[in-house]
Amino acid sequence: MNAQPLSNTRFGLSEGILWDDRLEVLWWTDIHAATLWQYHPAHGIERHWSLPERLGCFALTQDTGVLLLGLEQGLARFDTTTGELNHLVPVAPDQPAHRVNDGRCDRAGNFVFGTLNEGGSDKTAGFYRYTRTGELQRLSLPGVAISNSICFSPDGGTMYFCDSPARRILACDYDAASGQTGNIRVFVDLGDGHADPDGAIVDADGCLWSAEWGGSRVARYDPDGRLLQAVALPTGQITCLTLGGTALDTLYVTSAAAGMSDAARVADMNAGAVFHIADVGARGLPECRFG
Repeated sequence: MNAQPLSNTRFGLSEGILWDDRLEVLWWTDIHAATLWQYHPAHGIERHWSLPERLGCFALTQDTGVLLLGLEQGLARFDTTTGELNHLVPVAPDQPAHRVNDGRCDRAGNFVFGTLNEGGSDKTAGFYRYTRTGELQRLSLPGVAISNSICFSPDGGTMYFCDSPARRILACDYDAASGQTGNIRVFVDLGDGHADPDGAIVDADGCLWSAEWGGSRVARYDPDGRLLQAVALPTGQITCLTLGGTALDTLYVTSAAAGMSDAARVADMNAGAVFHIADVGARGLPECRFG
């Protein structure tokens, strides 16, 4: 499969890419640049919005063009048409070294997200959800250093998540009505290789697609955790992915140049690109919207 950059723009840490089926655009964040990006594939047009804090993740809402933002220290509502930003709730204010990282909505429209410990490797960060009624809850899941891979089975009863440095994607039973979790188990173990699991999605067949930081690929696993497919990318630091386009069968993948030396960036001209790969043999699910 031939992965091609969407444009000549390169990003330090592009992440959290989503397909918006109403506007038929892609959204993603360049985290360290505190910038939200949009791309319209039909017209080849890029737009961006600067934000007051780094943007770790976000969700579509029932209001077209309005996003629920996971800013580094809290959640906010952002109207991309008017530029109005309203802060909603702080996240872990007693942990200033933590920032919001990965997240997406569950199948019932609650926003589930995790934090990252920028103060070291201690597993003091965790997983949260912001309910449709505006309540912030911490989920009963193990502490992590870097939360990632948050996604849900098509029926919503299984949640996937990971602590990236542990190189394992976990699964648990998940109840969207209460936020209760249980039966935590290993879904995929990447072993002692050089790749860490980063962002993940679940397709219409219930298979999980994982972006592998350091692995130069995305991997597709069946619901039992067996590797079905690996798609190579022409750069190493793969961060997130989505299935989009009118038929939800085009794979879009974000990557990062963060942490690379100047020489390494020159040698890898694709570092930090956003890629597209047409007709990957699978169909996505429409992204769930908050509320």
